Amino acid sequence: MTKEQVMKELEKKGSESIRKIFQNHGNSEPMYGVKVADLKIIQKKVKKDHELSMELYSTGNYDAMYLAGLIADESKMSRKDIQQWAERSTSKGISEYTVAWVAAESDYGWELGMKWIDSPKENIASTGWNTLSGVIAMKPDNELNMATIKKLLQRIVKNIHAAPNRVRYTMNGFVIGVGGYVKELTKDAIEIARKIGDVYVDMEGTACKVPSAADYIKKMEAKGYIGKKKKTVKC
Repeated sequence: MTKEQVMKELEKKGSESIRKIFQNHGNSEPMYGVKVADLKIIQKKVKKDHELSMELYSTGNYDAMYLAGLIADESKMSRKDIQQWAERSTSKGISEYTVAWVAAESDYGWELGMKWIDSPKENIASTGWNTLSGVIAMKPDNELNMATIKKLLQRIVKNIHAAPNRVRYTMNGFVIGVGGYVKELTKDAIEIARKIGDVYVDMEGTACKVPSAADYIKKMEAKGYIGKKKKTVKC
């Protein structure tokens, strides 16, 4: 499919009610309001297409940018490409999910995530924490630097409550990721979660809630999910 064909398809599948939901969750125009399920139908047709993903991301349209992440071929993206995606993101849904997923599945995921979490820009820092969470969810434990992860957990204890809104949310998600996907550090993550306590995040009037990291990890443990790695973080 060409960019023009995809954009026409997105416009056709757009819904005003979905568009309003996306807006209420802090995502920016322009957008058609296409359900993720409908984006995945297009994804199955296209599969991975590097050039098309780059073209779609450049449109600035929320739906097209999200789809760009689903069809991105990370093996063909340079560090510069991914950095530009992070800088050009227009919405938290793109920053924290699309860009973070693509970065995590690239060869530069950990490097970029560690760089981004130091950014003074909220959207870049939140992208960084979700990128690191994605890497942890996929990479075998023997390829992870446990000492660095422990330092990141301690950093979160010290800084989470003073961090910007969405950074608090993604820091909390990182604690969950460590506890759920790194078996060696499950107990450490639960202890850190208990030290942190409740995390307040302004969810902009939506029904979404900040999960208790300790409770979430315990639920994963009860279901036998601890340490089970993902093949992809894209969804």
